[in-house]
Amino acid sequence: MSQVFEGYERQYCEISANLSKKCTSAGLLDGVMSFADASYELGRSFIYVIERKKQKVAEIKTGLDEADGLIRKMDLEARSLQPGVKAMLLQKLREYKSDLNNLKSEVKKITSANALASRDELLESGMADSLMVSADQRSRLLQSTDRLNQSTERIKEGRRTMLETEELGVSILQDLHQQRQSLLHAHGTLHGVDDNIGKSRKILTGMSRRMDRNKWIIGTVIAVLVVAIILVLYFKLTR
Repeated sequence: MSQVFEGYERQYCEISANLSKKCTSAGLLDGVMSFADASYELGRSFIYVIERKKQKVAEIKTGLDEADGLIRKMDLEARSLQPGVKAMLLQKLREYKSDLNNLKSEVKKITSANALASRDELLESGMADSLMVSADQRSRLLQSTDRLNQSTERIKEGRRTMLETEELGVSILQDLHQQRQSLLHAHGTLHGVDDNIGKSRKILTGMSRRMDRNKWIIGTVIAVLVVAIILVLYFKLTR
Protein backbone atom coordinates (compact mmCIF):
# COMPACT_ATOMS: atom_id res chain seq x y z
CA MET A 1 0.00 0.00 0.00
CA SER A 2 1.18 3.58 -0.74
CA GLN A 3 2.82 5.31 2.23
CA VAL A 4 1.30 8.59 1.04
CA PHE A 5 -2.19 7.05 1.16
CA GLU A 6 -1.53 5.63 4.64
CA GLY A 7 -0.47 9.09 5.85
CA TYR A 8 -3.68 10.66 4.54
CA GLU A 9 -5.67 7.78 6.03
CA ARG A 10 -4.19 8.30 9.52
CA GLN A 11 -4.97 12.01 9.39
CA TYR A 12 -8.54 11.30 8.25
CA CYS A 13 -9.15 8.76 11.03
CA GLU A 14 -7.91 11.25 13.65
CA ILE A 15 -10.11 14.03 12.27
CA SER A 16 -13.13 11.69 12.01
CA ALA A 17 -12.78 10.56 15.64
CA ASN A 18 -12.40 14.17 16.78
CA LEU A 19 -15.49 15.21 14.79
CA SER A 20 -17.55 12.42 16.35
CA LYS A 21 -16.59 13.65 19.84
CA LYS A 22 -17.42 17.25 18.96
CA CYS A 23 -20.81 16.25 17.50
CA THR A 24 -21.62 14.41 20.72
CA SER A 25 -20.51 17.40 22.79
CA ALA A 26 -22.61 19.81 20.66
CA GLY A 27 -25.63 17.53 21.05
CA LEU A 28 -25.27 17.60 24.84
CA LEU A 29 -25.40 21.39 24.80
CA ASP A 30 -29.08 21.24 23.73
CA GLY A 31 -30.01 19.88 27.15
CA VAL A 32 -28.00 22.60 28.84
CA MET A 33 -29.81 25.23 26.77
CA SER A 34 -33.19 23.91 27.87
CA PHE A 35 -32.14 23.99 31.52
CA ALA A 36 -30.79 27.51 31.22
CA ASP A 37 -34.00 28.78 29.67
CA ALA A 38 -36.08 27.30 32.47
CA SER A 39 -34.86 30.00 34.86
CA TYR A 40 -35.01 33.74 34.32
CA GLU A 41 -31.80 34.21 36.30
CA LEU A 42 -29.85 31.92 34.01
CA GLY A 43 -30.26 34.14 30.91
CA ARG A 44 -26.57 34.89 30.69
CA SER A 45 -25.78 31.20 30.93
CA PHE A 46 -28.19 30.62 28.05
CA ILE A 47 -26.29 33.10 25.85
CA TYR A 48 -22.98 31.55 26.83
CA VAL A 49 -24.24 28.08 25.90
CA ILE A 50 -25.49 29.35 22.53
CA GLU A 51 -22.09 30.88 21.78
CA ARG A 52 -20.36 27.68 22.84
CA LYS A 53 -22.56 25.66 20.53
CA LYS A 54 -21.92 28.02 17.62
CA GLN A 55 -18.20 27.67 18.27
CA LYS A 56 -18.49 23.87 18.32
CA VAL A 57 -20.46 23.87 15.06
CA ALA A 58 -17.86 26.14 13.42
CA GLU A 59 -15.05 23.81 14.54
CA ILE A 60 -16.98 20.80 13.24
CA LYS A 61 -17.52 22.45 9.84
CA THR A 62 -13.81 23.26 9.63
CA GLY A 63 -13.00 19.63 10.44
CA LEU A 64 -15.45 18.45 7.77
CA ASP A 65 -13.69 20.62 5.19
CA GLU A 66 -10.33 19.12 6.20
CA ALA A 67 -11.80 15.60 6.00
CA ASP A 68 -13.20 16.37 2.53
CA GLY A 69 -9.77 17.52 1.40
CA LEU A 70 -8.13 14.34 2.71
CA ILE A 71 -10.77 12.18 0.98
CA ARG A 72 -10.00 13.89 -2.33
CA LYS A 73 -6.24 13.47 -1.82
CA MET A 74 -6.68 9.76 -1.01
CA ASP A 75 -8.86 9.38 -4.11
CA LEU A 76 -6.19 10.92 -6.35
CA GLU A 77 -3.44 8.81 -4.76
CA ALA A 78 -5.48 5.57 -5.03
CA ARG A 79 -6.28 6.11 -8.71
CA SER A 80 -2.57 6.49 -9.54
CA LEU A 81 -1.70 3.01 -8.15
CA GLN A 82 -1.80 -0.48 -9.70
CA PRO A 83 -5.29 -1.88 -10.48
CA GLY A 84 -5.25 -4.51 -7.72
CA VAL A 85 -4.26 -2.06 -4.98
CA LYS A 86 -6.47 0.67 -6.45
CA ALA A 87 -9.63 -1.45 -6.19
CA MET A 88 -8.99 -2.21 -2.51
CA LEU A 89 -8.24 1.43 -1.64
CA LEU A 90 -11.28 2.73 -3.53
CA GLN A 91 -13.46 0.33 -1.52
CA LYS A 92 -11.99 1.83 1.66
CA LEU A 93 -12.67 5.30 0.33
CA ARG A 94 -16.33 4.47 -0.24
CA GLU A 95 -16.62 3.49 3.42
CA TYR A 96 -14.87 6.69 4.53
CA LYS A 97 -17.15 8.78 2.32
CA SER A 98 -20.20 7.07 3.82
CA ASP A 99 -18.94 7.81 7.36
CA LEU A 100 -18.27 11.42 6.39
CA ASN A 101 -21.77 11.80 4.93
CA ASN A 102 -23.22 10.47 8.19
CA LEU A 103 -21.25 13.08 10.11
CA LYS A 104 -22.49 15.81 7.76
CA SER A 105 -26.09 14.70 8.30
CA GLU A 106 -25.58 14.78 12.06
CA VAL A 107 -24.11 18.29 11.84
CA LYS A 108 -27.12 19.43 9.79
CA LYS A 109 -29.44 18.10 12.48
CA ILE A 110 -27.46 19.87 15.19
CA THR A 111 -27.42 23.13 13.20
CA SER A 112 -31.15 22.93 12.49
CA ALA A 113 -31.90 22.13 16.13
CA ASN A 114 -29.69 25.01 17.22
CA ALA A 115 -31.44 27.50 14.92
CA LEU A 116 -34.93 26.34 15.91
CA ALA A 117 -34.10 26.25 19.60
CA SER A 118 -32.58 29.73 19.53
CA ARG A 119 -35.57 31.17 17.67
CA ASP A 120 -38.14 29.52 19.94
CA GLU A 121 -36.33 30.45 23.11
CA LEU A 122 -35.98 34.10 22.13
CA LEU A 123 -39.61 34.35 21.01
CA GLU A 124 -41.35 32.41 23.76
CA SER A 125 -39.35 33.27 26.84
CA GLY A 126 -38.72 36.49 28.62
CA MET A 127 -35.14 36.62 27.40
CA ALA A 128 -35.83 39.59 25.14
CA ASP A 129 -36.85 41.78 28.08
CA SER A 130 -34.14 40.54 30.42
CA LEU A 131 -31.39 41.16 27.86
CA MET A 132 -32.93 44.47 26.63
CA VAL A 133 -32.53 43.64 22.97
CA SER A 134 -33.75 46.61 20.93
CA ALA A 135 -35.40 46.52 17.52
CA ASP A 136 -32.33 48.18 16.02
CA GLN A 137 -30.09 45.45 17.41
CA ARG A 138 -32.39 42.76 15.99
CA SER A 139 -32.28 44.49 12.61
CA ARG A 140 -28.48 44.56 12.67
CA LEU A 141 -28.46 40.90 13.67
CA LEU A 142 -30.68 40.00 10.72
CA GLN A 143 -28.45 41.99 8.37
CA SER A 144 -25.39 40.22 9.76
CA THR A 145 -27.15 36.88 9.28
CA ASP A 146 -27.97 37.76 5.67
CA ARG A 147 -24.36 38.74 5.00
CA LEU A 148 -23.19 35.52 6.64
CA ASN A 149 -25.56 33.49 4.47
CA GLN A 150 -24.30 35.25 1.34
CA SER A 151 -20.70 34.57 2.34
CA THR A 152 -21.59 30.93 2.98
CA GLU A 153 -23.14 30.65 -0.48
CA ARG A 154 -20.03 32.15 -2.06
CA ILE A 155 -17.84 29.69 -0.15
CA LYS A 156 -20.05 26.80 -1.29
CA GLU A 157 -19.82 27.98 -4.90
CA GLY A 158 -16.04 28.23 -4.62
CA ARG A 159 -15.93 24.72 -3.13
CA ARG A 160 -18.05 23.36 -6.00
CA THR A 161 -15.67 24.97 -8.50
CA MET A 162 -12.69 23.44 -6.69
CA LEU A 163 -14.32 20.00 -6.72
CA GLU A 164 -15.02 20.28 -10.45
CA THR A 165 -11.39 21.27 -11.03
CA GLU A 166 -10.16 18.30 -9.00
CA GLU A 167 -12.47 15.94 -10.89
CA LEU A 168 -11.04 17.30 -14.15
CA GLY A 169 -7.53 16.71 -12.77
CA VAL A 170 -8.46 13.11 -11.90
CA SER A 171 -9.81 12.59 -15.42
CA ILE A 172 -6.63 14.00 -16.97
CA LEU A 173 -4.51 11.80 -14.70
CA GLN A 174 -6.47 8.73 -15.79
CA ASP A 175 -6.04 9.69 -19.47
CA LEU A 176 -2.29 10.13 -18.98
CA HIS A 177 -2.12 6.75 -17.27
CA GLN A 178 -3.92 5.11 -20.20
CA GLN A 179 -1.58 6.83 -22.67
CA ARG A 180 1.41 5.61 -20.68
CA GLN A 181 0.07 2.05 -20.85
CA SER A 182 -0.41 2.43 -24.61
CA LEU A 183 3.16 3.69 -25.04
CA LEU A 184 4.52 0.79 -22.97
CA HIS A 185 2.51 -1.65 -25.09
CA ALA A 186 3.81 -0.04 -28.30
CA HIS A 187 7.37 -0.22 -26.95
CA GLY A 188 6.92 -3.91 -26.21
CA THR A 189 5.54 -4.49 -29.71
CA LEU A 190 8.50 -2.68 -31.31
CA HIS A 191 10.89 -4.72 -29.21
CA GLY A 192 9.21 -7.90 -30.46
CA VAL A 193 9.48 -6.66 -34.07
CA ASP A 194 13.20 -5.97 -33.56
CA ASP A 195 13.65 -9.50 -32.25
CA ASN A 196 11.82 -10.95 -35.26
CA ILE A 197 13.92 -8.86 -37.66
CA GLY A 198 17.09 -10.09 -35.96
CA LYS A 199 15.94 -13.69 -36.28
CA SER A 200 15.03 -13.17 -39.95
CA ARG A 201 18.46 -11.66 -40.62
CA LYS A 202 20.16 -14.67 -39.06
CA ILE A 203 18.04 -17.04 -41.15
CA LEU A 204 18.87 -15.15 -44.38
CA THR A 205 22.58 -15.13 -43.50
CA GLY A 206 22.49 -18.90 -42.92
CA MET A 207 20.68 -19.47 -46.21
CA SER A 208 23.26 -17.33 -48.05
CA ARG A 209 26.12 -19.35 -46.55
CA ARG A 210 24.46 -22.65 -47.48
CA MET A 211 23.96 -21.39 -51.05
CA ASP A 212 27.64 -20.42 -51.30
CA ARG A 213 28.66 -23.82 -49.93
CA ASN A 214 26.38 -25.60 -52.39
CA LYS A 215 27.91 -23.61 -55.25
CA TRP A 216 31.39 -24.73 -54.23
CA ILE A 217 30.27 -28.35 -53.94
CA ILE A 218 28.59 -28.27 -57.37
CA GLY A 219 31.69 -26.63 -58.91
CA THR A 220 33.92 -29.26 -57.36
CA VAL A 221 31.70 -32.10 -58.64
CA ILE A 222 31.68 -30.61 -62.15
CA ALA A 223 35.46 -30.24 -62.08
CA VAL A 224 35.89 -33.88 -60.97
CA LEU A 225 33.55 -35.08 -63.72
CA VAL A 226 35.43 -33.10 -66.37
CA VAL A 227 38.76 -34.53 -65.21
CA ALA A 228 37.28 -38.03 -65.20
CA ILE A 229 35.94 -37.61 -68.76
CA ILE A 230 39.32 -36.33 -69.97
CA LEU A 231 41.10 -39.30 -68.39
CA VAL A 232 38.63 -41.74 -69.92
CA LEU A 233 39.09 -40.19 -73.36
CA TYR A 234 42.85 -40.17 -72.97
CA PHE A 235 43.02 -43.86 -72.11
CA LYS A 236 40.75 -44.80 -75.01
CA LEU A 237 42.76 -42.78 -77.52
CA THR A 238 46.13 -44.08 -76.32
CA ARG A 239 45.04 -47.68 -76.74
